[in-house]
Amino acid sequence: MSKALKALAKGGIVHLERLASILKGLTPEELETLELLLDSQAQATIRRSLKELDRGEGIPLEKW
Repeated sequence: MSKALKALAKGGIVHLERLASILKGLTPEELETLELLLDSQAQATIRRSLKELDRGEGIPLEKW
C-alpha cells in the first residue's frame, strides 16, 4: 500500500475530489446539519438548551 493510501486510511489526508462529490450530494437539510456540527458556538447553545430542558426551564411552544 502506498504512503498516500496509508495516510488516507488513517485520516491524515483528505481526498478533495471525493469530499467535493460527497458535499454535492448532500440535501439542504444535511448541509445545515453539517454546518451545525462544525459550529462550536451552535453546539454549545444546543447543549445549554438541552440542559435547560432537562431542568424543566423550557418555554412551551404555545407560549413562544
